[in-house]
Amino acid sequence: MKALTGLGIGVVAVAFAAGAGYWVGNRATAPAATGSGTIAGVAPAPGASAAAARKLLYYRNPMGLADTSPVPKKDPMGMDYIAVYEGEESTGSASDNQIRISTEKVQKLGVRTEAARTRKLDQALRAAGRIEPDERRLYTIAPKFEGYVERLHVNATGQPVSKGQPLFDAYSPELVSAQREYAIAAQGVASLKDAPGPASTGMKQLAESSLQRLKNWDISEDQIKALAASGDTKRTLSFRSPVSGIVTEKKAVQGMRFMPGEALYQVADLSSVWVIADVFEQDIARIRPGAAARVRVQAYPDKVFEGRVSYVYPTLKAETRTVPVRVELANPGLLLKPAMFAQVELAVPGQAAVVTVPLSAVIDSGTRQVVLVQRGEGRFEAREVRLGARTDNDVEVLDGVKDGEPVVVSANFLIDAESNLKAALSGLGAATPPAGPSNAAPVPAASSAKGAGHRTEGTVESVDAQAGTVSLRHEPVPSLKWPAMTMEFKLANPALLQALKPGARVGFEFVERQAGEWVITQVAPVKPGAAPGAAASGASSHAGH
Repeated sequence: MKALTGLGIGVVAVAFAAGAGYWVGNRATAPAATGSGTIAGVAPAPGASAAAARKLLYYRNPMGLADTSPVPKKDPMGMDYIAVYEGEESTGSASDNQIRISTEKVQKLGVRTEAARTRKLDQALRAAGRIEPDERRLYTIAPKFEGYVERLHVNATGQPVSKGQPLFDAYSPELVSAQREYAIAAQGVASLKDAPGPASTGMKQLAESSLQRLKNWDISEDQIKALAASGDTKRTLSFRSPVSGIVTEKKAVQGMRFMPGEALYQVADLSSVWVIADVFEQDIARIRPGAAARVRVQAYPDKVFEGRVSYVYPTLKAETRTVPVRVELANPGLLLKPAMFAQVELAVPGQAAVVTVPLSAVIDSGTRQVVLVQRGEGRFEAREVRLGARTDNDVEVLDGVKDGEPVVVSANFLIDAESNLKAALSGLGAATPPAGPSNAAPVPAASSAKGAGHRTEGTVESVDAQAGTVSLRHEPVPSLKWPAMTMEFKLANPALLQALKPGARVGFEFVERQAGEWVITQVAPVKPGAAPGAAASGASSHAGH
């Protein structure tokens, strides 16, 4: 009797030690329940609300594989499995488009929504251009008489000049004769002003013709008045700049002879310039005079110059299939230089009101575009959409979203990743694994989905440790509808080689990592006389994981 009593005490002690060890393990590995301050799997402290403590269901593969465990474990890469609590498991069917995420997780992800709205979508048409002087602000200095350049006051191209500033002095025998003729006529008019008869009239006509001759030669009014007042002819005449600007061309050389009409200087007023943008033929119908334009140049990447379209040229360049479009720009500080390259954005107003969403709301996989629509608290619906015109920030939705519907514009990729993970877990089709410790993992239903686990038994034919492969003669695989056959598998972890010896009978689980690539993730030996499938059901606890 004493022996039995001692034996009973020993069993109780062992059970208590095992239970304490499991509690400590869960306390170290299971994350705390959010907002409760309690450890998952451990009863809450006295007085705590029952709703505050969430029920631990199982642990899932951190890489999204269809693999779960009732106890904490690591994957072949050493990553801890993730705890799944009640309410976080997938509740919809595989065909359900709605994604359910707890309110707490929505807040942690930083989910933000904006309503789709109907409006005119103003687009920006981009084109390459170049800076050119305003042709209406170009001035050429060309004497209308023959003469010589006596002296240069401006002797360099690029020199700034102000209106009325002397450019050069010219000597011309014709100019000297015309001055003397006008001076004599002006003095004659003054002396004969009181004399009657044709003499006075003839002198006035002579003076007027001499004056007109000087004016035709672009002699200024001030110079003519000084000549009439003094009567002294000047050997040279100063030519002055007609406008403030920059000397863009200078052909005058001191001492040279010039002929009537020969251009000696060109002055450009660069306070306003043109941008000639080359717009492609298919876009030219959308450009209207008066449209706003934004211009950037490489010299000042942080500056944006605002202007307007002033003219659309009627000709097309056959070589480039483009039409020149003129944009007028103010040029404060003369930052824009002629011949600079420019990037031009032309505003194109929308023709009609359309439904638009922010560009950040669209998840583009390359083959389709998806938008997440909020359907309620913690519920989101993935909708495939057709897109139209777009701007830098918004895009037109032709089909899939209605005006006023809230769409996710922030953390939508994280929600999409969460939904894909839940879809993989829902493909198991099995009952929710128990939260308590167990030696057997949940057995998935038949599935051929990529990433889902499949289990069977077999005999090891050969092992290639260097290549990490094993050849197995396995039993039928019901989940894939495979017959019994011999095939080669890859190993997820080199540690699995310990249980794979030629001739050994093993139960194993494998997944399809890529198309046609089958990888063993779990393996366990089969004891002689064990029921079929016994090893496969207990493979999840093997040290290979």
